[in-house]
Amino acid sequence: MSRHVAIVTDSTAYLPSWTVERHGITAVPLTVVLGDQALEEGTEISARSLALALQKRRPVTTSRPSPEVFAETYRRIAESGATGIVSLHLSSEFSGTYDAAVLAAREAPVPVRVVDTGMVAMALGFCALAAAESAESGGTVDDAVTAAEKRAAGTYTYFYVDTLDYLRRGGRIGAAQALLGSALAVKPLLQLDGGRIELLEKVRTATKAIARLEEIVADRAGSAQVDIAVHHLAAADRASALAERLRVRVPGLADLHVSEVGAVIGAHTGPGLLGAVVSPR
Repeated sequence: MSRHVAIVTDSTAYLPSWTVERHGITAVPLTVVLGDQALEEGTEISARSLALALQKRRPVTTSRPSPEVFAETYRRIAESGATGIVSLHLSSEFSGTYDAAVLAAREAPVPVRVVDTGMVAMALGFCALAAAESAESGGTVDDAVTAAEKRAAGTYTYFYVDTLDYLRRGGRIGAAQALLGSALAVKPLLQLDGGRIELLEKVRTATKAIARLEEIVADRAGSAQVDIAVHHLAAADRASALAERLRVRVPGLADLHVSEVGAVIGAHTGPGLLGAVVSPR
């Protein structure tokens, strides 16, 4: 039985499965409610199924994991020999996942530090990787938390959506901002700021918006050594093209991840999402 600091995150980190396995990270699934069906993200509903449901205007909502799910996860990890747990989650502005984890941590059999990273998607994933690498090198719970928080502080997330309607319906962006975008027929560029989604710029066409997204990401990366993740929903060609252009434009690029977001984030952004995470090492 090994003695170690274990890393927990949630399914919205969208880490590749091989990365999760290699670093022994546990990802607790959020739930997508499609009609009258509650489906676990990552195992019971795919991004493609979610995109089709949204295109057919089927009702879709999302739900946090229960405190009981986290409690069972922490118990299982403690039984495997962990001496402490770092539990890193998406922004509490988006979900009650952090609160559920905090409740479960109070009764856990080993110390659990729950962190609201203020991030989502691979911005959260990079934080989990930083914590895992710290733990693997013999770091304590505090060391792993520090590594994750340092990574979060330097990480930026930018994204484009075809419409703000999905974010408005889910309460993730203000109605006034959504109405402004619709009234002006503009294509919005958004960013994560303080754990919230904020309107960054308004661009007239999708083509110009994606070109501007590329420029912003390349400028943010500069010449530093960075990891970049390109995310999309039902926009694989756009994502691949953006990734290839960034590969050329970013001299300090270390790792480049390209992936479709899962159903939870997709439910709030809609098909056509194109995003990029810039995370200095």
